[in-house]
Amino acid sequence: MVCKRRMKILTLLTVASLQLIAAPIPQNGKDKHMGVATCSSGVCHGQSVENKGENVMMNEYRTWLQHDEHSGAYKLLLKPASKLMAKKLGLKSAHTAKICLDCHADNVPVEMRGKKFQLSDGIGCEACHGGSERWLSDHKEPGATHKKNIELGLYPSEKPPDRAKLCLSCHLGTAHKFATHTIMGAGHPRLDLELESFTQNQPAHYKVDADYEKRKGSIKSVNMWLTGLVYKANSQMNLLQSKQFTKHSLFPELSFYECHSCHRGMSPTRWPLEKASKSMPAGSVRLEDAPLVVLISVLKSVDQASSQKLFMALKQLHSSSLKSKDAIQKKAKNIQAILNEISTSLITKTLTKSQKQNMRKTLIIDASQNSFRDYSSALQVFYAIETISIDLGDSDKYSKHLDKIFDKISDENKFYPDQFQVIAKLFLKEL
Repeated sequence: MVCKRRMKILTLLTVASLQLIAAPIPQNGKDKHMGVATCSSGVCHGQSVENKGENVMMNEYRTWLQHDEHSGAYKLLLKPASKLMAKKLGLKSAHTAKICLDCHADNVPVEMRGKKFQLSDGIGCEACHGGSERWLSDHKEPGATHKKNIELGLYPSEKPPDRAKLCLSCHLGTAHKFATHTIMGAGHPRLDLELESFTQNQPAHYKVDADYEKRKGSIKSVNMWLTGLVYKANSQMNLLQSKQFTKHSLFPELSFYECHSCHRGMSPTRWPLEKASKSMPAGSVRLEDAPLVVLISVLKSVDQASSQKLFMALKQLHSSSLKSKDAIQKKAKNIQAILNEISTSLITKTLTKSQKQNMRKTLIIDASQNSFRDYSSALQVFYAIETISIDLGDSDKYSKHLDKIFDKISDENKFYPDQFQVIAKLFLKEL
């Protein structure tokens, strides 16, 4: 189900093993990218309407071209705002700069580009599905299987960890491509991603029917959301240990910190800090911790011991930020170890209706106790509550409260934690 509230937020913010291990993303793969044109003919994926006689839709190219904003990612680099950003950053142009192309196009090395490859196609088929050099001809042959295609280099985007790794590689960043504080200062929007909402709001070019499940399996929406939450937290900890965090000699990379620690008005004051940060003095600039704060709340209903363990580790991470970059990186590594311990059991867990209800209630209780005092964590809580409600089939019943929560987080510049707390208290009364 595509939710209008989710879509609006995304607009505003411009099953095998589920361990935190995934295949190399397509940009780093070993196979040539043959180009969108190799997929777009009328006898392949460029048909004008869905072909119901096939086990795939066959109009995937047109869906991507006409409805998927990824197809226009490169074109954004030609707009006046991008040109101004490039000028501020001292770049010759946005559409030729690697720092921009790495996320706005399928920017594989020149030697990895086939004859029909065009950088101007933006985030095309192979940017997500992997270089097709080996599987292009084979995948349409009689007897071809999804397993065989994977062996030939098709990227397993149906697997939640692989999907999370791929999406986060641009919508959060990696050690090799990252939207720094300098880039955002030049005008780039702040990045954010919630995997399940992002998945649901993409224009669908596949159907999860019986045939799909037979070939690729399927996963419940709540488990996809949990995968994104865990994997985003893990990726943040990984980035804290990378050169992206330490490359400046005096200050750490500022984009790792919660934006609204600094970027907000001086009044009203926001005291106290959330529980995981009480060991920090007032006025401290805090590391971004939204997925971890929400995960701690989630774990309370299914794994209390791990919730407490992660809570203490996060508290230590925040305390370490008052000491040194090295201290931060050591504590980030500790958190990463905890995430690896709990990832498989949490992500693959078959949750009962009662467990989902308890998980949602715990999130709302914590919200009513003012545990989510920054915009990023409040936004993640909204995604969580709505995803669980949709899965439980009672989102219409609680639509009034979901709308009120959405209203409070629809504009990050007008977010006030005390108002968010009041809405959560009202929601709690009806659960």
